[in-house]
Amino acid sequence: MVPALTAGFLLGLSLIVAIGAQNAFILRQGLRREHVLPLVTVCALSDAVLIALGVGGFATILGQITWLDPLMRYAGAAFLLVYALRSLRSALAGGHVLKAGTDTRTSLRAALLTCLALTWLNPHVYLDTVVLLGSISTRYPGREAAFALGAMTSSVLFFFSLGYGARLLAPLFAKPVAWRILDGLIAVVMATIGINLLL
Repeated sequence: MVPALTAGFLLGLSLIVAIGAQNAFILRQGLRREHVLPLVTVCALSDAVLIALGVGGFATILGQITWLDPLMRYAGAAFLLVYALRSLRSALAGGHVLKAGTDTRTSLRAALLTCLALTWLNPHVYLDTVVLLGSISTRYPGREAAFALGAMTSSVLFFFSLGYGARLLAPLFAKPVAWRILDGLIAVVMATIGINLLL
């Protein structure tokens, strides 16, 4: 059981650590200290559901629904490109500082909807969690649940560390130029992922 748990944990962590749209959003919200607990919980629970689906064999069913892949790809690309434009506009406008009460807060509803869209409209999430983790779990016959638990644990650990660890960067983000750089990087990440989805 321990080898399967460890393999799931390490593979899950290696897949999730790469900077992506979802991670960039959680980092930004963590820096702003806005709705961190509900957002990281949504991310971790979403990953858990997708990992469970993958280990449960949903990848096979997903491969038979031919219209779902293009729908998810184009919807995800559109959302990411719009988000990239918003981040670019924010980077060019500047003016953000990390001071309590001086910045416009995002509503919980808007933050959750954005988080859910970044998670569920990204085809790469399905590739990593459902297809890749699901297929690798078959290498541990009878221990698939332990493999899935390891991957889910890495997701929880990563998102909570990212969301709450972001505040350690608070002194850096007290400067407006740091926000401009972060927003610029987020715009590049989102646009790159969106364009790759289209191509």
